[in-house]
Amino acid sequence: MVDVDELTHWSIDIYDNAMLVIALKNMREFALEPEDKKKWGDLHERIGMNSKKYLWDEKRNKFVPHIYVSDSPFPEDFEENAIHYHGGTAVAIEAGILNRQEIAAVLDHMVENVKLSGAPSIGLTLYPPYPSEVLGKNVSPPYEYQNGGDWTWFGGRMIQQLIANDFVEEAYDLVQPMIERVLKNEGFYEWYKIDGTPAGSGDFKGSAGVLAKSSMMFKEWVKITSSYDE
Repeated sequence: MVDVDELTHWSIDIYDNAMLVIALKNMREFALEPEDKKKWGDLHERIGMNSKKYLWDEKRNKFVPHIYVSDSPFPEDFEENAIHYHGGTAVAIEAGILNRQEIAAVLDHMVENVKLSGAPSIGLTLYPPYPSEVLGKNVSPPYEYQNGGDWTWFGGRMIQQLIANDFVEEAYDLVQPMIERVLKNEGFYEWYKIDGTPAGSGDFKGSAGVLAKSSMMFKEWVKITSSYDE
């Protein structure tokens, strides 16, 4: 459910487009008739290509946060494109929008942003966070919730994509803080504050699910690589 009113600024972003690309891939796989497979396949390819064309900033090796259909909600002196959207980037990798070189570049950004912010893990949703003065008093302040909070739900999906794209050593190192805080806090919390304090639901299925899948992918990688050594 989304509220649309006079304050709405319609925009385009990588998270929603990447989710659509993933859905279209699934539709192509589910389709039984050749003409349906072609229809969904063509749309999958077109949306993926245009997502990269319009939302990827080649000079900065990052996705632009938003393209506004009409006007931006922010003041002219605010540079929104300085913000790195980690969660949307992870989903874009899952959608196959970035190549391996680009994945390495965005991973470097994420690791550096975690260091600069002091965040617990690469679950950091975005960096730098939106300042309170541009968001207003009714929106999350910096490093709260989706405005720079640390979400295993996003970080775990990045871990999965690192494994899938053969950045396994990096994935293993970066998943450790996420696993350690589950054990420490005895729960799969929804998100974490910048100081590592757990917040939101303590039984967030999204956090549990992405870590479980990541663990399965690590085990599968070990099985495959072990068979090569035999």
